[in-house]
Amino acid sequence: MRKLLYLLFLPLLLLAGKPHLLLLETYHEDANISGWLMSEKLDGVRAYWNGKALISRGGQKFAAPSWFTKGFPPFAIDGELWSKRGDFANISGIVRRKHAHDGWRQLSYNIFEVPYQKCGLLQRLRVLQAYLKQHPHTHIKIIKQRICHNQNDLKHYLKTIEKKGGEGVVLRDPLAPYIAKRTHRALKVKSFLDDECRLIGYNQGKGKFAHKVGSFRCQMASGMIVNLGSGLSDYERMHPPKIGAILTFKYKSLTKNGKPRFPVFQRVRIPQKHQ
Repeated sequence: MRKLLYLLFLPLLLLAGKPHLLLLETYHEDANISGWLMSEKLDGVRAYWNGKALISRGGQKFAAPSWFTKGFPPFAIDGELWSKRGDFANISGIVRRKHAHDGWRQLSYNIFEVPYQKCGLLQRLRVLQAYLKQHPHTHIKIIKQRICHNQNDLKHYLKTIEKKGGEGVVLRDPLAPYIAKRTHRALKVKSFLDDECRLIGYNQGKGKFAHKVGSFRCQMASGMIVNLGSGLSDYERMHPPKIGAILTFKYKSLTKNGKPRFPVFQRVRIPQKHQ
């Protein structure tokens, strides 16, 4: 429901080609995840291959070079365009450009789902594995899935990923069919909570930030206004994203009024428009 409301703030993304994708719910410790599958949550750019074109979560076609997508399967696959941990700004810059370029050589397409295939997650991924066995591909990689035995197993794995600079962990019910919407059978696990908001203005900086942006004034899907100052680099204060951009931020918890505690800017998730 939250994401459906959020679409009201994204009129430019309501395109005819927008794919219906599986989306993650947030993990809570009372969830029974014994026997589920867990994998690293890559901090890249979501990309959906529909069998003919590589498109964004918002329905925009990526200007991927033909040599990158040549030999992609004739069926749908879903994953992250990614290079390495902590490289989101570079990845985003590469894929946002309107024309194909050699920057794509830094990227791989890391697959976590083969939509609309039968049976559970591992069986769906085996469809792609069988295809790649017959048609090896340099740029396609399948994200490794491991069995989660219990809560302690999850905590240890999350700690290991975060120590390496990773974003978090994804938990999946291995028996769930493909679900093209937000589902409690697919969960994201992080030490911090995170959310997205729409940039609606700038607050003037003070003191050492005089003559720069002090914080971003943003609106969440709920209508709540949040100011993001922590986490901004000097460059972002001098060259802020355009009004209308969608930003990702993290926070500790919510107040009883639904306001994020200690919000910290992380990145521009969706620019106001492609560069």
